[in-house]
Amino acid sequence: MRSPKSSSVERVAAALLVTVGLAACGGGDASGARVTVYVAKPLCAAAKAELSTHGATAGSFKVAIDCLAATEKAGGGVDLATDGSNSRRATEDSSAVATLEEAGPATKFSRPILETAGIPLVTSASGQSGMKRVIGAIESAGSGDNVREAVANSLESS
Repeated sequence: MRSPKSSSVERVAAALLVTVGLAACGGGDASGARVTVYVAKPLCAAAKAELSTHGATAGSFKVAIDCLAATEKAGGGVDLATDGSNSRRATEDSSAVATLEEAGPATKFSRPILETAGIPLVTSASGQSGMKRVIGAIESAGSGDNVREAVANSLESS
């Protein structure tokens, strides 16, 4: 059996690891690094086409698209479990720099999760125009210490 002191030390250590891990997200990026844009299923084909037209490099970064599972229920509404899973998937990826979704009820649930990790949520009715906007933000990010933050700042000012 563990002593209460040992248990509290373990909790403090675990909290420290989580804090350090969150602080490291999106940081330490260098020229030529891969960044990932998470895209909602309905926008994914057009976003991929835009990236293909542009080329897989934006600024000093290689850009990848990761298509998310559909969150719409058959009869309407949002599948909250899938929406939460999609958002957590992006937050667990240190290469994630943005998420692209259609404006709608799902963003009410995904936005707070993404904001906590500093990942900007771009809403657009068009995968092509949304991806153009994200690519522009990545290009303006430079190869500094925190590309995620630079992309977020660029998207906020545009």
